[in-house]
Amino acid sequence: MAGQTRPLRIAMIGHGFMGAAHSQGWRTAPRFFDLSARPSMDVLVGRNAAAVQQTAESWGWAQAATDWRSVIERDDIDVIDIVTPGNTHAEIAIAALAAGKHVLCEKPLANTVAEAEAMADAAAEAAASGAFAMVGFTYRRVPAATFARDLVAAGRIGEVRQIRASYRQDWLADADAPMTWRLDKSLAGSGALGDIGAHAVDLAQFIIGQNIASVSGVLQTIVGERPLLAEGHGLSGTASSKRGTVSVDDLALFTARFDSGVLGSFEASRFATGRKNALRIEVSGSTGALAFDLEDLNALQFYDSTRAATEQGFTRILVTEPEHPYLSAWWPAGHTLGYEHGFAHQARDFVEAIGAQTQPLPSFADGLRVQSVLGSVERSAADDSRWTDVTPPAAIIKENQS
Repeated sequence: MAGQTRPLRIAMIGHGFMGAAHSQGWRTAPRFFDLSARPSMDVLVGRNAAAVQQTAESWGWAQAATDWRSVIERDDIDVIDIVTPGNTHAEIAIAALAAGKHVLCEKPLANTVAEAEAMADAAAEAAASGAFAMVGFTYRRVPAATFARDLVAAGRIGEVRQIRASYRQDWLADADAPMTWRLDKSLAGSGALGDIGAHAVDLAQFIIGQNIASVSGVLQTIVGERPLLAEGHGLSGTASSKRGTVSVDDLALFTARFDSGVLGSFEASRFATGRKNALRIEVSGSTGALAFDLEDLNALQFYDSTRAATEQGFTRILVTEPEHPYLSAWWPAGHTLGYEHGFAHQARDFVEAIGAQTQPLPSFADGLRVQSVLGSVERSAADDSRWTDVTPPAAIIKENQS
């Protein structure tokens, strides 16, 4: 398109499910949005040379590499996109920012609050020199979710009084489903809490424009051992007779109090039989309510209590009009979008922020806020569900003072 006057050269570290989603976003965004720079898919990095070469060819990356450190040092790379397991996020992101690269990092930001704070500090220092970092909470960019945020900000449901957030899946409901890296605390940091609960936390805070101040939670590991694959961790391959120990939670439940005093309830489960990808947010206000469900991602439920009693009831808004967020670049009204479109919107917003030399959102500081909530839920669960403050780390305090 006319606005794409220069390439923004990208190296993606890691591949697999999330790498495929990010690749789809980088490929698609410049073909539908008039961007200030053209994303150039230059290098895909993985540990296995043969596998990463094959994947690079399949997804449209120009080159393949196995040494992420040497890729970060290259002068012909502008952006590092991190889609590796959480235990590697901090090392890669901090090194990339120190090398002057822009960084996009998948959620959750890190495996611990300390790692996330180090990343937020590195991002703040790099931003002063013109290198920016963003965390990939992609569900913010589902048009119906963004529209929900806009309606709350415009006062369409009045004063927010209560919020309910849940993210439920069932991909581990089978007790003989094999071990994966997501079930190993040393690699994943936490289980359902960090993997999908992080999305519920971020989206709730995003939609109502408030942060969680304290939590009371409980965690449970429902299946403690699972079969190992002959090749090790993974979702495919030949099962072995050996079993591995699940060291993360399968189910997380917690209550949260936001900084305004509003109460919220949260659930993250990988054992919700029949629920495939059910991220649901419901916000109740003084004059109305909103409900969003990712399994119906093109719709938003809106309730207006100021209408006559004979006309009240939730209205299903099909969020496909060109006036809705992001939709003007896509199809005629009523022609719905899919899961993959959020990654094109993420690529678009990231590229445009970099072009404008402004901080892309959500920032690493936003990612640190979510990580602080997750850490507080873990502490609460270890302390008989005692109410636990989400103490702002130093990096967030410094951001608020700037």
